[in-house]
Amino acid sequence: MVPLLRPHPLPQSPPVHIGHLSGVAAFLMWGLLPIYWKQLEAVPSLQLVAHRVIWSFVLLAVILLVTKSWWQVKDIVRDRRSAGALAAAAVFLAINWGIYVYSVASNQVVEASLGYFINPLVSVALGVLLIKERLRRMQWVAVAIAAVAVLELTWAYGQLPLIGLGLAFSFGTYGLIKKMVGAKALPALTIETGSLLPLALVYLITAELVGSASFATTGWGIGVLLILLGPVTTLPLLAFGAAATRIPLSTLGLMQYFTPSFIFIVGIVFFGEQMTPSRWFGFGLIWVGLVIFSIDALRAARSGRASAIAVAEPD
Repeated sequence: MVPLLRPHPLPQSPPVHIGHLSGVAAFLMWGLLPIYWKQLEAVPSLQLVAHRVIWSFVLLAVILLVTKSWWQVKDIVRDRRSAGALAAAAVFLAINWGIYVYSVASNQVVEASLGYFINPLVSVALGVLLIKERLRRMQWVAVAIAAVAVLELTWAYGQLPLIGLGLAFSFGTYGLIKKMVGAKALPALTIETGSLLPLALVYLITAELVGSASFATTGWGIGVLLILLGPVTTLPLLAFGAAATRIPLSTLGLMQYFTPSFIFIVGIVFFGEQMTPSRWFGFGLIWVGLVIFSIDALRAARSGRASAIAVAEPD
């Protein structure tokens, strides 16, 4: 009897990479944050940072309790090197939060967006120089165009963008540390906010004692918005943490152009900020770089899929 031939299963298309989806979600949420911050402009910037730390930690603690995942935090804490690195990352994260909140409160959203345009270049440079990541030829082209765009936007702004540079280097360093530690997003963020928690509590308690706290003096509406800083802060950071440990830092850096693009749109549509022709030109260059990068990523994905099919086919 001739044995029946079993058809070779057709290779399935690879699923969409969760790291890329997480990155897009994080940068979209960050891009819309100025609308939220504008509702809290009556609250001092340092108090906003403290509230972000406290309510984020509370939310993370609840998630860990529900999912019974505190053991993941304990495992990281046992590694003093990883725990110390995450504590250092938390410092850069807090600096970034403070600068960003101040930029919105002082009506400097355009410069904030410029900072997040510069930020991906910082991430790409750190990835290439310190982690020895390699870029494909078209990725280099995209980076070069983005660099020209950043120079154009800086020239259009007319002065040294201290807010932009502060945002770029603080978050670029934060991303680098997250990449090097490689810990899971949820326990890592819990350790980061936990390391800042004592300082945040001391600051807010002191503000309460001297009568300058905003939580109980600005009405229940502001109080609710301050409490909601937990999910507003945590969700994009968890998404960013998931992306940072799954995709190359260079790719993550280029994806971060989504955030300043949305911030630009928010600044124009919601805050009525004026855009000069020079700024529009720089903004257009950014999108040209994004298109080139996207085309290159699609080609690389198709090439990988073709290689997978070739391997799966029988001789």
